Amino acid sequence: MAPPAGQIRLGRYLAFFVLIVIGLYSLVFFTGNGKPTPKLGIELQGGTRVTLTARTLDGGEPPKEALEQAKTIIETRVNGIGVAGTEVVLDGNNVVITVPGEQGDQAKSLGQTAKLGFRKVATVQPNTPTPPQQQPGTQPPASQPPAGGPPSEAPAAGQPSAPPAGGSAPGAAPAQDQPAPPAPGSPEAEAQAIQAAKAVRQNPALVAADPADQAAVAAAQQLQQETLAQFQCTPNDPLRGNDDPALPLVACLKDGSQKFVLEPEFLPGTMIDTASSGYDSQRGGYVVDLSFKADGTKAWGDFTSANVNEQAAFVLDTQVVSAPNITVPILDGRTQITGGFTQSEAKNLADVLKYGSLPLSFASSDATTVSATLGLASLQAGLIAGGIGLLLVFVYCLFYYRLLGVLTILSLGLSGVIVYGVLVLLGRWINFSLDLAGVAGFIIAIGVTADSFVVFFERLKDEMREGRSFRSAVPRGWIRGRRTILASDAVMFLAAAVLYLLAVGEVRGFAFTLGMSTVLDLVVVFLVTHPLVAMVSKSKTLSNPKISGLGGVQRVGSQRRTAKVAGATVKEA
Repeated sequence: MAPPAGQIRLGRYLAFFVLIVIGLYSLVFFTGNGKPTPKLGIELQGGTRVTLTARTLDGGEPPKEALEQAKTIIETRVNGIGVAGTEVVLDGNNVVITVPGEQGDQAKSLGQTAKLGFRKVATVQPNTPTPPQQQPGTQPPASQPPAGGPPSEAPAAGQPSAPPAGGSAPGAAPAQDQPAPPAPGSPEAEAQAIQAAKAVRQNPALVAADPADQAAVAAAQQLQQETLAQFQCTPNDPLRGNDDPALPLVACLKDGSQKFVLEPEFLPGTMIDTASSGYDSQRGGYVVDLSFKADGTKAWGDFTSANVNEQAAFVLDTQVVSAPNITVPILDGRTQITGGFTQSEAKNLADVLKYGSLPLSFASSDATTVSATLGLASLQAGLIAGGIGLLLVFVYCLFYYRLLGVLTILSLGLSGVIVYGVLVLLGRWINFSLDLAGVAGFIIAIGVTADSFVVFFERLKDEMREGRSFRSAVPRGWIRGRRTILASDAVMFLAAAVLYLLAVGEVRGFAFTLGMSTVLDLVVVFLVTHPLVAMVSKSKTLSNPKISGLGGVQRVGSQRRTAKVAGATVKEA
């Protein structure tokens, strides 16, 4: 005897769910090189947090549009460099990059301004650093120029002479009436440092306006030698990303071994079409290969043709990364940057050039290591709280629903199985990292899933109170309960989606896991819970009121049915 059609459909639902689980865990165990565990966020596995502070020429507020553009470019670099699980958010004038695991060194390069320009070398000399004559943080005497400054100059006409250190000029206003100097590290102090560096290192007189004017050329060469003698290479360059390409530039080689006076930029980095890194077996080191756009190819070809046996400096963020001699004209635009790069340095440089320069310069990034200890303790506390809540749900369901409570527990367990597999795959496919906020979303989703079961079971009991049997009440209760479940989960999913779109940081992780759990809740309720309840209702043994826990509502339904029959009999009489 063939089983009823309804029984076949219910079996198909369960079979389809089993196929989903098998397919899901086939992907988990047989695809990818990672372990079958979800990716964890920075507070759960530790990592690095890099804060980049925007710098402007006047020390003022950076434009919001420029910050948003910088954030977008950094996110693009994240995808290109392949730093997994990284989060980039704006915090005021800061761009905060959070990197789980041990990839903090890569994160530092993400904030590189990547302002590349090509300049002709006017003068180059070895760098022989001189020891400082004063303690760090003190000002040099007024009669001596500051480090990196020009030789001593007389005050400009109409300007008062600098007072002696620790004193004031005769007739000057009392010291308390003078404006207070900006605090070290403040935007105003940074702006003053940038302007002071530009006045010295981008002095137009460093390059003669007319190469045919011998007197002007000699004066420029003298100023170049004096400026290079005073200039010292420092790791934190105030001009980084803030130099004027139309003016000459005094700069250092990236390893600090040479100092240069460079002519104005003749080709900007925006003319680069593509950039890639690789190993040059002839040179025995890693290099960066460039190709230019059409206009850039022509400009580069014209320059190399007119300046054979001269040096061209590749300047990245006011630092010379390479200054090769031009031996032959390069007419096809294919150019190679050398500079003693390591493999990672060459790759990072190629990637930041390929994805574009930032519209703002940023202060040197400081990477802060975040320990996972506190996060793991919080995770443990959250899991204990979730476990206690889940246990209370189990006890309540068993006490109130009995066999239906067992089905609730089974459905919640299967929901957890699907959620775990999806988390593992999302970590591999989209680098989704589970953080504490995401764990909170899953714990709340337990209540959402349990609520769907309660809605279905209560609709079922309502039908039985109307006098229907357990078996006949299931399809009607499911139709009525299904609408409520869909409406409830739709509202929850929309709330999670809106929160995900509008929020930033960890709140987005909470919204993502809550929305994902809501969708998976529907899968379990439709493919598991409903078919199992329907199968129980058709079993004589399992539908026994003492086992199902529906004896009370069956008695109420029987009484109502008896009352209706008695009422109908009286009316006929």
